[in-house]
Amino acid sequence: MSTTQTSPAGSGTPAGASAPAPGGEPPAPPRFILYLDGPAYAQTLRQLTLWTHHVLLPVYGREVTSQSPWCPVWWEHPEAVAQLHGLWLAWGDLTGPGSDMTGPAVWHRDHLSSVMGTLRDPQGPFAGCKPGMHRPKEKPTVETMDPFGPPPPPPPPSPWS
Repeated sequence: MSTTQTSPAGSGTPAGASAPAPGGEPPAPPRFILYLDGPAYAQTLRQLTLWTHHVLLPVYGREVTSQSPWCPVWWEHPEAVAQLHGLWLAWGDLTGPGSDMTGPAVWHRDHLSSVMGTLRDPQGPFAGCKPGMHRPKEKPTVETMDPFGPPPPPPPPSPWS
C-alpha cells in the first residue's frame, strides 16, 4: 500500500481534479462532494471509498467499540461522506506531489484527529451502528416555512362570509 497516493489507482490527485492542461493552465480544483450529483457524485464516492478502505482505515481505523463506533456502510451517512471527503481533499493537498515536507504532519494535526473524533464519537453519525449492523439516523425536523422568505399570501376570503 502506498500511503502517498490520494487514491489506490495511483493518480496522486483527488477526484474531480485533472492533470495540467496542455497550455500550462492549472487543473480545476476538485469540487466538494455535496455539490456533485449523478455520475460525478458516484465516481467521486467510489474514489473516496477506495481511499477510505485502502489507506485511511488500514492505518487509522482503530478498534470499533460502543464508545468509538464505525458504520460498516459509512457511505449511507451524509455527514460521514462530507467529513471523509474533506479529509481526503486535505490529504491530497498536503501529501500529494509538490506538497511541503511537513504536509503529512499538518494533515495529522489539523485534519485527521478532528474528523475521526467527530465520526467515532458515541453521539456522532455512527451512533447505534455496530459491526455488521447499520442504523439509519433520523434527520432533525425543520419547519417547512422559510422564516426569512416573504410572508405567505393571506387566505382567500371565504364565500360564506
